[in-house]
Amino acid sequence: MAASHRGKQYVRRTPMELCRWPLARLTTLPLEWSDDMAYLVGLTATDGCLITGRRAINFKSGDRQLVETYLRLLGRRNRVKSQPTKKGGVAYFTQFHDSALYGWFCSTGLTPRKSLTIRGLSVPDEYLIPLVRGLLDGDGSVINKVYRADTGRRSDYYWEYLITSFKSASRPHLEWLQTRLLCVTGQMGNLTEMKTKIPRPNRHPFFELRYGKRSSLVLLPLIYPADAPCLERKRAIWLNYAGRHALRVC
Repeated sequence: MAASHRGKQYVRRTPMELCRWPLARLTTLPLEWSDDMAYLVGLTATDGCLITGRRAINFKSGDRQLVETYLRLLGRRNRVKSQPTKKGGVAYFTQFHDSALYGWFCSTGLTPRKSLTIRGLSVPDEYLIPLVRGLLDGDGSVINKVYRADTGRRSDYYWEYLITSFKSASRPHLEWLQTRLLCVTGQMGNLTEMKTKIPRPNRHPFFELRYGKRSSLVLLPLIYPADAPCLERKRAIWLNYAGRHALRVC
């Protein structure tokens, strides 16, 4: 019986709205490029996982709000579960089967076991910034700190930095991101291999694409416009900086 179905594609005969089972686990977001879909691709590229063989999608984050946003944009109402981490914290995740969404994600350049193999993503220029927001909310950082200058001349002299960084175990992926952001925004980040305090012989190299204060002042207003879905915790860092320096926020 199974052999007779091999190679065939399932075609729905009953309209979805006429089915009697609950639609809580149905993806309603159209499978095409849009601001929301680009953001989801960015999140999936960092914190998501395409499970081989099961055509399932897993999304995990230390921020429950981000997992809830992921499901909300897809139009799904799957459960958000929690699990303890090795460091004593809590991680939140959701997992669901969606063959069509799985296939569409693969068409953009996402693959199973992508951490070391991910390269460029086939996103149009008009949706690059929402995708970058997903990458930043996933494995990126917005850092803003103030330090007292190490000088004996003035005790009231402080300096402040603002950094936007993206991290990945795949250097080709960050090289692609560096090139695309340069073309779209004119900002050239610095790509380096991250060093650890304690050398680990079997550790795979990890890389960082970093933008300094001047570039961050160009990138962050584009990445975090008002009302765009995002990780609120990271956007708050930018908004706090902009508010203290009387900068215009989109």
